Amino acid sequence: MDQPCYKCAQLVEEGRVFCPHCKAPQIRVIVAEPATLPAAAPQPSALPAAETVPVIAVPMGWDQAAQPCAVAALIGALSMVFQLIVPVIAALGAGFLAVALYRRRNPEIAVHARTGARLGAICGFFCFGMTATLAALRVAILHEGGKIRATLLDVIQQQAARYPDPQFQPTLEFFRAPAGLLVMLVFSLIAGLIIFILLGMLGGALGGVGLSRRDRT
Repeated sequence: MDQPCYKCAQLVEEGRVFCPHCKAPQIRVIVAEPATLPAAAPQPSALPAAETVPVIAVPMGWDQAAQPCAVAALIGALSMVFQLIVPVIAALGAGFLAVALYRRRNPEIAVHARTGARLGAICGFFCFGMTATLAALRVAILHEGGKIRATLLDVIQQQAARYPDPQFQPTLEFFRAPAGLLVMLVFSLIAGLIIFILLGMLGGALGGVGLSRRDRT
């Protein structure tokens, strides 16, 4: 069946690729219209973050950890300075209390053993600084400097009785001097800082384990 050429309107035999009159191509490509997509289903309204994000996925806010750790450290320092609790128990309790206060302040954040240990380490650092400051104030107010010096000298005397070697005596004599007592005091403070941090970490880890178990129940 002949069809007219779209360009020159002359009849062209069906199946011919080009028009014999004007050489215009007779192949046409019919572009199908795009199918209409069904209307998208309405999206549900956004929920609060506390309902959509699991508690365990929320990162810990370190900027919010200072206040709970400081409060727990102050309580522990006061209990030690006024000799209300044994220092070891006070440091452990301060780390545990820091985790509890942080968890109460930020209920959407999960606190496990590792996070609790970090909080406890911060609390232990604060607790050492506050304890040292309060103890220094107490020594200055109550004039207990002579008592502390006597305690240090007693420790040196015990070491002298334990190590009667003559070669060790010059070292003991150095520590009996004011400069030696100062060095001994500095080393005692460094050791105390390390102990406070370790005890705080242990108490914080215990607090994190206890709170995570309570959350699962």
